[in-house]
Amino acid sequence: MSRQISYRWRLRELMAARGMFTVAELMPHLTERGITLSSSQVHRLVSGTPERLSLPVLATLCDILDCTPTDLITTSAQNLPARRAVGEEAPVNLAARRPTRVRLTPEG
Repeated sequence: MSRQISYRWRLRELMAARGMFTVAELMPHLTERGITLSSSQVHRLVSGTPERLSLPVLATLCDILDCTPTDLITTSAQNLPARRAVGEEAPVNLAARRPTRVRLTPEG
């Protein structure tokens, strides 16, 4: 059985809970901990969901926000329906196989 994993990046929510509402408020905290990112990189980190994130940046964000990685990233998983095996017959839709009645009209 396959599982679909999804996650939610909650950096903006945790920043707001601690009174930080802009990228400019976060940047000095990153810099004082040795993380040098441009303002556009920090903006993307705050406003979007990163696909890749270095562990030093993650650890620094957790230190700044006094949280754990689990607080920053919430995950969920759900089972996907099983795929049909090769050679296994699909259920037959009888309505699709029923012929339609032809209507004849007089030529004129």
